[in-house]
Amino acid sequence: MNYDIPLILNSFPLLLKGAGLTLEITAIAVGLGLVLGLFLSLGQLSRHAIFRIPAKVYVDVIRGTPLLIQIFIIYFALPEIIGHRVDPFIAAVTACSMNSGAYVAEIFRAGIQSISVGQYRAGLSLGMTHGQVMRYIVLPQAFKRIIPPLGNEFIAMLKDSSLVSVIGFEELTRTGQLIIAETYATKEIWTCVAILYLAMTLTISQIVRYVEKRFHISGER
Repeated sequence: MNYDIPLILNSFPLLLKGAGLTLEITAIAVGLGLVLGLFLSLGQLSRHAIFRIPAKVYVDVIRGTPLLIQIFIIYFALPEIIGHRVDPFIAAVTACSMNSGAYVAEIFRAGIQSISVGQYRAGLSLGMTHGQVMRYIVLPQAFKRIIPPLGNEFIAMLKDSSLVSVIGFEELTRTGQLIIAETYATKEIWTCVAILYLAMTLTISQIVRYVEKRFHISGER
């Protein structure tokens, strides 16, 4: 199988730019998803139905519907409600953040529930409030345990972000499509796109392993 090397070299800067946008949207989405997911997990674990039920409904609905449909709703349906067009970048970040938040909520919930109830009760017996126990005892331990699944969520969102190409946002996949439309170099461009995705996911995996190791070492001290 012959590859057009000059074409690959000419196209690579554009693909790298697209990869940068892919990382940007992924980082923003997962970052916002962490905040949203934390509150949703606390809501699901709340004894008050006013917090528990909406949080559970949100998580079930978002996890039970495809990200592609969520992107379509925000980009195509939302403008009909608010009366003006939604920027592709805003639509992409919003949809991905909402989606990531639901999955992160389940990760946080599992992490919190993995901490012994005895530690929670011990904190209360020392005169700490519920919020203080969660902040100083439960959440720090839970966070160490959820580093691997959070890394998996980041990698999953990195790959799923390719779906925002359907609304014209020029991340890596969309950039590849545009280059192919001009050059018809299907095998060259898709091979480069696949290699860039692989390079990013492998790099993130190594970073997650390093962070997990560091937290494990600090936890043993």
